[in-house]
Amino acid sequence: MKLSFRTPVLATATLAGLLVLTACGKKEEQTNAPAASSTAPAAASTATAAPAAASTAPAAAPASPTSAAAAAATPAAPSAAPAPAAADTLKVGTVTLGSAVGADKKVAKAKTAFAPNEKTIYASVATEGTSAGATLNAKWTFQDGETTTTVSDISQSISTDGPAVTTFKIQNPNEWPEGKYKVAISLNGKPAGDTAFDIKKK
Repeated sequence: MKLSFRTPVLATATLAGLLVLTACGKKEEQTNAPAASSTAPAAASTATAAPAAASTAPAAAPASPTSAAAAAATPAAPSAAPAPAAADTLKVGTVTLGSAVGADKKVAKAKTAFAPNEKTIYASVATEGTSAGATLNAKWTFQDGETTTTVSDISQSISTDGPAVTTFKIQNPNEWPEGKYKVAISLNGKPAGDTAFDIKKK
C-alpha cells in the first residue's frame, strides 16, 4: 500500500515540476523578447548619427592677414605727369611789300611805291620763334588829308616751331587813289610794327 501511494505522489510532483519549468520558460521568453526589439532603436540611433560626419568638413580657410596687409600696403603706380606746354616765343621780324610773291610766300621784289593800276599789293610778314597758336593781324589804311580810311583789316592764325612767312594782300579791280598808305601788323593783339607806302603815277 505504501508503494502504490508514493507512485501517484511522485507522478504528481513530477507533473508539478514540469509545469513550473514550463512557466519559467515562458516567462524568460517574455522577458527576453523586448530586449531583442530594444536593440533596433539603438541601431537606428546609430544610423542617425551618420549626418554628423558631414558637419565635420572644414570651413574655407580665411585669408592670411599678413598677405592682406601686404596687398593693402602696395602703393598704386603714380600717373604720368603731363608734358609741359611749349613756351610761345613767336615774334615778328621784317615786313616786306611788293606786287607779287613766290611759292615760298615771300615777296619777289620789295618796293614801297606802287602805280594806281596795280591790282594787288602784298605784305610778307616774317616771324621767328615758336607758337602753338598765334594770331597775326594786318590793318591796311589810306591817309587822305586828315581822314584815315581802313582799306582792309584781316587776321590769320599761325602755328610754327621755327621761322615762317605769312602773307597778306589787298586788291582793287579799279585804280587805287593816289596818296599815302600804311599796313600795321599786330601779334596777338599787340602792335608789332607798321610799314608805309605810296601809290602814285610815275
